[in-house]
Amino acid sequence: MAVNDHGSKITLLVMDVDGTLTDGAMYYSAQGESLKRFSTRDGMAITLLNRAGIESVIMTSEQSEIAVKRANKLGIKEIILGTHDKCSSIVELAARRNIPFEAIAYIGDDVNDAHVMKLCGLTACPSDAVESIKEIVHYVCSASGGNGAVREFAELILRSQHKPVTLPEKW
Repeated sequence: MAVNDHGSKITLLVMDVDGTLTDGAMYYSAQGESLKRFSTRDGMAITLLNRAGIESVIMTSEQSEIAVKRANKLGIKEIILGTHDKCSSIVELAARRNIPFEAIAYIGDDVNDAHVMKLCGLTACPSDAVESIKEIVHYVCSASGGNGAVREFAELILRSQHKPVTLPEKW
């Protein structure tokens, strides 16, 4: 089945944070984690998906208040923090929302994303993901983590559903 065929069924996008929505760098001060860098283009992708009726969820193994702040800014209603079993988390998410796995897209970059990717209908990774992830995803983005990979994947999903990848003049 082609990527466009998979993408046409997607109603939910689940995103890893570090290395996917960010460039993977973590900045620490004496007080702990203090900064993460996010792409505004990836943020606009989430807006485009929401306008098209495709919801986004953040899922991360970290306990990051920064990720919560970013999710809130983007209007992401659900964030799953501190999960070290992403498979169980996505199974619970799918059951709670009554969404089949074929309708869930997932983007991640490292080995802790591998098992959950095997459950989802459409998967992708940034261009700088680890090789073992590149080998199992449906789509390897040309953009790297934190530099538009989520935007690229979102546009692929939107195009496969014949939905706009732009906003109306007045929004």
